[in-house]
This record gives sequence, C-alpha cells and structure tokens, in this order.
Amino acid sequence: MDLGIKGRKAIVCASSKGLGRGCAIKLAEAGVDLVLNARSEGPLNETAEYIRDTFGVNVTTVACDITTEEGRNKVLAAVDAPDILVNNAGGPPPGIWSDWGQTEWEAAVQSNMLTPILLATAVLPGMISRQWGRIVNITSGSVKSPIPHLGLSNGARAGLTGFVAGTSRQVAKDGVIMNNLLPGQHDTDRINALMTNKSKNEGISLEDARTKTQAGLPTGRFGDPLDFGATCAFMCSEHAKFMVGQNVLLDGGAFNSTL
Repeated sequence: MDLGIKGRKAIVCASSKGLGRGCAIKLAEAGVDLVLNARSEGPLNETAEYIRDTFGVNVTTVACDITTEEGRNKVLAAVDAPDILVNNAGGPPPGIWSDWGQTEWEAAVQSNMLTPILLATAVLPGMISRQWGRIVNITSGSVKSPIPHLGLSNGARAGLTGFVAGTSRQVAKDGVIMNNLLPGQHDTDRINALMTNKSKNEGISLEDARTKTQAGLPTGRFGDPLDFGATCAFMCSEHAKFMVGQNVLLDGGAFNSTL
C-alpha cells in the first residue's frame, strides 16, 4: 500500500532502538525524511546510517534527552515544518505504590505526559496552518488495563491520553490527526528489563521468565518492533484522516475485552 506520505518530514523520538526504531524504519520505507532522537549518540548514529543506506531518505540525528526543555528545543530546531511527530520516551521503573514519592512522580509525569504534550503543542500551529499533520503518541496498554507494578506509567500516560482525547477533536478539522498507539509486550530493551526484574522477584532464570510470560499471551510470543512500526506508519499515513483521538492497542490479544 502506498501510504501517501513520501517526502513528508517526521520527528521520531527515542528512535535508536526498540519501538521507536521500528517506527522510524517503517516511515523511512514509506519515503519519509526523518529527525531521529535518542540519548546515546552511538546507537542513534547506527540506526540513522542503516536507514539512509537502506531507504535513501534524509536522516538527521539529535542526541539529547527529549524530556528536558533543552533537548526538545534541539530536536524542534533540527527540522523546518515537521509534518509528522511520533512521541516516545522510556517508561518509568517498576515498583509498588510505597516506592514512589513526589520526586518519582514528577519524573514520570515529565517524561510520559508533559514531554509529549509540549512537543505536540509546539508543532501543532504549523501543522494547522499547512492543513496537514499527524501525531502519534506511543503510550502503553496500561491506559486500558492498568499494570500494578507500573503505577507510575499508568498514571502519567493516562494524563496524556486525556489530553489527546480533547485536543485531537479540536484540530481534526484542520487536517491534523492525533492518535495514541498502545504497545503491549514487545521484544525490546524495556521488556528485557522487566523480565530481569521478574526473574529476580520470582527466583527463576531470565529465560524461564521470558518463556512464562510469552506463554500467557494469546500469540505465544512477544511483539515484533517492526510490526509495531508498520502500524505507526499507517497511523501517520494519508489513509488515517478519519481516525481521530483513538487508542490503538497492539498487545497480541493480552487485554481480554469485547470492546
């Protein structure tokens, strides 16, 4: 399928690895020029080089912490008139309610709620003036089905979901489409960290932790970041113009519901 976005310009946050990398690759496959961001310069440059060599699109890299004002300004300065924004940032650490005080909550809200909101509000005026734009926020399946040991993520990402629900319906008439993409358990560094924590807590090997967790999924396996990226690319495409304020769950059927 031709996604109709060849020549568009996209910002993809936290895109050197994992889900962000999958999104960047699939957007590049559709002919989109990219600004990629991550904290570590090495993996970021490796991903950028792979995408340039494979797809022949323009790729700019900005190594910074996207959750800071300085980092956001650097990324926004790297591209003139972005058409697409893919918001993404690592999730806060697992734990229980008694582990988290004001410092931990402020960090979670800054990373997983305020940062994507501030990036969106920075690019929205230009998108509105050009009458075309796509914003996809990578959140979490936890906004539909809370995960007890990821309470920081549950709360912060739910706040972003509320912002998108209202804002998306205000800007749709201007050709700007905002939606959320909710990953379940995909085979990324994040899942490796969670499986390491699970193995320690349950006194089992890392391999057993992975096997046990995957056995509990209807698919019997973790998700592929490239499949996730393909869904993201479609949500950024010309064909998604009637999809407004939706929460697209990509979790291999883990959330058990008829709706």
